[in-house]
Amino acid sequence: MKFISIQNIFFSYMSEDEGQPIVNAVDGVSLEIEKGEFVALLGHNGCGKSTVAKHLNAMLVPDKGKVFVDGDDTADEEKTLDIRKKVGLVLQNPDNQLVASVVEEDVAFGPENLGVEPSEIRRRVDDALKAVDMYDFRKDAPYKLSGGQKQRVAIAGILAMQPDCIVLDEPTAMLDPNGREEVMSTLLKLNKEKGITVVLITHYMDEAVLADRVIVMDSGKVLTEGTPDNVFSQVELLKKHRLDVPQATELVYRLIGCGAKIDKMPLDSDECVDLLMEVLK
Repeated sequence: MKFISIQNIFFSYMSEDEGQPIVNAVDGVSLEIEKGEFVALLGHNGCGKSTVAKHLNAMLVPDKGKVFVDGDDTADEEKTLDIRKKVGLVLQNPDNQLVASVVEEDVAFGPENLGVEPSEIRRRVDDALKAVDMYDFRKDAPYKLSGGQKQRVAIAGILAMQPDCIVLDEPTAMLDPNGREEVMSTLLKLNKEKGITVVLITHYMDEAVLADRVIVMDSGKVLTEGTPDNVFSQVELLKKHRLDVPQATELVYRLIGCGAKIDKMPLDSDECVDLLMEVLK
C-alpha cells in the first residue's frame, strides 16, 4: 500500500448563511502519494485542494470514500493521533501557528503535547531548528523575525514532532521573493536529504516545477497529474481552465504560436535559454 491513499472521496461544506450544503467541494478524488515524494497541488481558489490537504492528517474526514495514511483509516478516531504524528500541516500564515514568545519554546510546543521526555525535546528542537537554518535565532522572539523566518520556524515546529510527511497550504503566499526562496530551499533540503514526504499547495508555477509530481485540481476534481514536464506541456488544457504555466513555458508557447519550430516546453529560464539558442542557430 502507498504511504497515503485517497480513494474516491467526496466532501461538502455547509453554508453558514442558508444552511444549504456547498455540494462537492471535493468530488470523487482518488490519489496516491509515495513515501519520500515531493508533490505539488495546484488549482484556483475554491477548487478543493486545501480541503484535500486537510484530509491528509484527519483534520477532515470524507463524507464518502476513504483516506489511508500508512495503512491507518483517517475515519478511525482511535488512529487520529497516530496519523497526526505522521502527517504535519503547515498553514499559510505562520502567525497562526506561532504560540510562544521565544522561538525554541514555540518549536518545543508540539513534542511537549505529545508527552515526549524533556531531554528528547531538547534534542528535537535543536535538530529541527538546524534543519531549517534557524538555530542561531532560537532565543529570539518570533515577532522580530521576517515572514520567511517565521514560516521556517513553523516548519521546525512540525519537524520537532518527527512526522513522515509535511503538508503545506500555500506557505509562501504572504512572503516576498526572498522569503519564498528561503522556504522552498528548506522544503527541498528536507525532502532530498531527510526523505520527508512533502505535499505543497501553491499558486506559484515556479515552485511547482521543483516537485517530483504535479496534481492539478479544478471544481473539486483532479484535472490532470504527472511530472512537471508532462503537466506543463498541456498548455491548452491548463489555459482552458484559466490556469497559469511557468513564465518560460508561456514564452515558448507564444513563440510556437508565431511559427517557431520548438518541440519541447521549458520549465525554467535556463531550459528556455538553451532551447532559444538552438532555435537561433
